[in-house]
Amino acid sequence: MRVLVFFDLPSVTTSEQREYRKFRKFLVKSGFIMLQESVYCKLALNATVANSIVEKVKRNKPKEGIVQLLTITEKQFSKMEFVVGEKKTDFVDSDERLVVL
Repeated sequence: MRVLVFFDLPSVTTSEQREYRKFRKFLVKSGFIMLQESVYCKLALNATVANSIVEKVKRNKPKEGIVQLLTITEKQFSKMEFVVGEKKTDFVDSDERLVVL
């Protein structure tokens, strides 16, 4: 099983930034890996372990913001599709306008 954590925390004031960093460090120290910014994932051996992970996250959640938890099976997780687009830039990767002084 996998436990996914999605969060959207305010980070305008210094205290909010501190809470954000504290929560993120908690996730990393607890064995979560980052899938995307504000999306973390942890592997659980069974439903009992997954429930204990969920309870631990609930106990350490910040006072403000949104934290969402989703528990899925490994089969469901393996069906995740990665859609990646082409990277477009406005920069020219050539030296035709290079001026040597």
